[in-house]
Amino acid sequence: MAKVLVIGQGAREHAIGRQLLLSEQVEEVYCAPGNPGMLRSGIKTVPIKELNFEKLVEFARKQAVSLTVVGPELPLQQGIVDYFNAAGLTIFGPSQAAAKLESSKQFAKKVMQEAGVPTARYASFQDESSAIQALSKVSYPVVIKADGLAAGKGVAIAKNQSDAVAIIHQLLGEHQFNTTSIVIEEYLEGQEFSLMAFVNGDQIIPMPLSQDHKAAYDGDRGPNTGGMGAYSPLPQFSTELGKRCVDAVVRPVIHALRQRDISFCGVLYAGLIMTKTGPKAIEYNVRFGDPETEVVLPQLQSDFYELILGLLDQQPPQVKWQNNDIYLGVVVSSENYPQSSAAGIRLSSFNSVPADFTINYAGVAQDSKNELVSNGGRILCATTKASNITQARTILYSWLNQQKLVGMRYRNDIGKRGE
Repeated sequence: MAKVLVIGQGAREHAIGRQLLLSEQVEEVYCAPGNPGMLRSGIKTVPIKELNFEKLVEFARKQAVSLTVVGPELPLQQGIVDYFNAAGLTIFGPSQAAAKLESSKQFAKKVMQEAGVPTARYASFQDESSAIQALSKVSYPVVIKADGLAAGKGVAIAKNQSDAVAIIHQLLGEHQFNTTSIVIEEYLEGQEFSLMAFVNGDQIIPMPLSQDHKAAYDGDRGPNTGGMGAYSPLPQFSTELGKRCVDAVVRPVIHALRQRDISFCGVLYAGLIMTKTGPKAIEYNVRFGDPETEVVLPQLQSDFYELILGLLDQQPPQVKWQNNDIYLGVVVSSENYPQSSAAGIRLSSFNSVPADFTINYAGVAQDSKNELVSNGGRILCATTKASNITQARTILYSWLNQQKLVGMRYRNDIGKRGE
C-alpha cells in the first residue's frame, strides 16, 4: 500500500488528498503543512512548511512516500520538483523552468506568441513613466497585470486613464505584490472559463471545464480574490469545446516550451475567455486551480493515484469522468476578505452538514478546545452536486442561508451564468 504526500495547506490540497484516499492502492495521505480541517477526512498533517524542501525530502524518505503531489504555485516557482528529482523521489508537478509559464506573465505571453495561441495584444513595462506614456495609445477598458505570482489578485481592469495611472503606480511605484514589471493587455469581452489538463509531454488528459468567480462580491464587483466559488461542467458550452481548447491553447504551448528545451509534466491550467471569434487564452497556471479543483476532481471516477503514476511512467492511463451531474462550490470567507482576514471565528455550523455536501477546509486552526476556528481570508469551500446547476444552487444556498455565519460571507451568485 502506498503513502502519498501532498504539498500545501488549502481547500485545493484538501480535495486532492480526499481524491487520493479513494484509491485502493493508497494507505495514507500526508499533507504538509496542511490544516486541522483535513484531519476530519483522514488526511494526516505534517508541520513542515511548503518551501522547506530539505525537511520535506527528509520526511518523504523516512515515511517511504511513493508519490508527492504539489498543490500551490510558490514551491513550483522555487524549484521543488527539481529538488525532489535530484533526491531520487517521485513527484508530480512541473520543473522550475516550466513553472515560469505562471510566475512570469511576460514569459507566458512570449510563449503564447511563439505557439500561435489566440490571446489579447499586450506590451510589458518595467518603469512607471514609460507605462503611463503608453496609455495614450490604448483603448479602454484595459487590463493591467503584475508580472509575477500574486495569488490570483494581481490583475486589475482600468475603465479610464485615471484608473490606469493609479493601478500602474500601485504596481510599479509602490511595488504591490513585489512586482518590478507589468503587462498591459487588450481587454477581451466574453465569459471566462478554465480548462485544466494532466500533462506529460505529448500526453494530455483534459479535465471537465469549470468556471471560477474571482471578484469579491456578487455581480463580479469589487477587487479580485483567490476565487469565491466555481462550478463544473459548464452547461452553457458544448462538449466539444474542451477538445477544441486542447488543440488551440494547450498542445501548442507544450510544443513551444519543448522548442525551448523545457518539458512539461504536471497540471496545466488554461484561463480562457469565449469571445465572439472563439476561445482565447488569458493566462496559464502550472497547477490545480483553487477553487476549481474542489468541483472538478470529485468528478473523476477512475483511480487518481493510478492516473498520476501512469502519466509519470508514460503509460496511457484509463481515465473516466462522471457526466450526469453539475458540481457547485461556494467559498466562505472572512467578512472583509480580500482587504483583510480574521481569526478565531467558530465554525460549528459546519460540524454537521447534509450527506450530499463536502467541506474542504482552507484558512482554519484549532482553538484550545480543539474546535475548528477561522484563521485566514478564504476559510472553506462548501460543495454539492445535482442534475442541473439550478438545483445545485438551490440545495447549497438554501443550507448556507440558514446558517448564522457571523463575521463570514459568501457570494450568492456562484454558477448563475450556467442557468
